Amino acid sequence: MSLLESPAGQSSAPRFPPAFAPAAHDDAVPALRGHVDLVLSMRHAGVRSVRVAFEAVGAADAPVVLVAGGISAHRHVAASARFPEAGWANELVGAGRTLDPANRRILSFDYVGADGSLDAPIDPADQAEAVRGLLDALDIDVLDAFVGYSYGALVGLQLAANHPGRVRRLVAASGAHRPHPYAAAWRALQRKAVELGQLQCADGQGLSLARQFAMLSYRTPEEFGQRFDAAPELIHGRVRVAAEDYLDAIGARYVGRTPATAFLRLSESIDLQRVDPARVRIPTTVVAVEGDWLVPLSDAVALVEGLGTLGKLRLLRSHYGHDAFLKDTDRIDAILANALRDNGDNA
Repeated sequence: MSLLESPAGQSSAPRFPPAFAPAAHDDAVPALRGHVDLVLSMRHAGVRSVRVAFEAVGAADAPVVLVAGGISAHRHVAASARFPEAGWANELVGAGRTLDPANRRILSFDYVGADGSLDAPIDPADQAEAVRGLLDALDIDVLDAFVGYSYGALVGLQLAANHPGRVRRLVAASGAHRPHPYAAAWRALQRKAVELGQLQCADGQGLSLARQFAMLSYRTPEEFGQRFDAAPELIHGRVRVAAEDYLDAIGARYVGRTPATAFLRLSESIDLQRVDPARVRIPTTVVAVEGDWLVPLSDAVALVEGLGTLGKLRLLRSHYGHDAFLKDTDRIDAILANALRDNGDNA
């Protein structure tokens, strides 16, 4: 599938039938998985062939909400009868929630580069192009909403700016139009840890350490003070603090499911984010978290100011910091309920 230039100068793509697993039904709620092969003209990497894997849960004629998370997220957002394994945002999607597949069709996808096969710079705008190609392939003219958390918020902003006719409204949680220099420095150090591990033929150790550094930036001192306020232990003559077991487990799980190349390229992608908020001309709810080290309140305020009358700011106070979207799910669900009201009014 190739991207062609239309007479108006906008990139467009012919419709392409996706490959997908047969749909299954749970109380009349279908669920399916599949993939679409695309050729993308990437901002920094030229023309590349990519495969975009997706999952859709909900009736085909229901309003479609695309849900996208951080760089570790994937197409499986929540458990269903067809795909019963826990998803990355399992508590946000389900019966009685705003994102209830009985009322909305929940669409999600694996990020370009998430499988580690693409060792090239990946801009968040490239992910937005992949979304557009996926929508074309699935015959979805317009998304009722795009709900993006962290990296997903960056992609949602790019989609709204570059293809405003493909999405009616946006929720951008813990993500902004530009990276904060402090957060970019954190990520640069994480990438250096991976690269050092590669130089020492210890790829897994480097990636594990990078993920542990990342976890410290996702959470807050308040949470660690509550969970790990215990005296250190002396083990074989070395001091081991209370949080180390937790961090080691976090790193080991991440190494088991993430290629180092995917981490490096998607981490870089966050730092490539640049979008003019004035180009986002759809109702947008910006969700900021007090104590988020990676996306400070000042950046969220700047984004909302750039959005003008179409922007609305919601502020959460949470000791989960950047990860509040995944942890304070009841409060996030209430924000989504307001943002995704049936009348589409974001005021």
